[in-house]
Amino acid sequence: MGITKIGNIPLDKPTPPGYNRHVEPIFQDKSLDRLETDPHFDGGYASEVVRAFRKRMQQIRAAPDERVFYSQRSLRFERLAGARKHQYSMRLNDQWRLILEFRGDGSDKRVAIIGIEDYH
Repeated sequence: MGITKIGNIPLDKPTPPGYNRHVEPIFQDKSLDRLETDPHFDGGYASEVVRAFRKRMQQIRAAPDERVFYSQRSLRFERLAGARKHQYSMRLNDQWRLILEFRGDGSDKRVAIIGIEDYH
């Protein structure tokens, strides 16, 4: 069988041989999709924020589910409160956060990349 744990985090179901589970992102804003894939596009963000965004996107694509984000404390992955309790934030740097939503469940779960927000 495939991977059943990442670190000390057990996955709900064993992964069948030859199958890699991961969270597949969708972009609410096409400019964020372009920010990830176009090396010449900065979307008006500082180069440090763009680098951090691209790194987070690699981590999101590699993750089998969101529990991995909770286990990596440096991401400061947390659920938002109030009217935004269906959203999550992930740290890009001291000032900027990546805003996410999870849609669907089980093997159909996807992460929606909502935006990059200034938290100061």
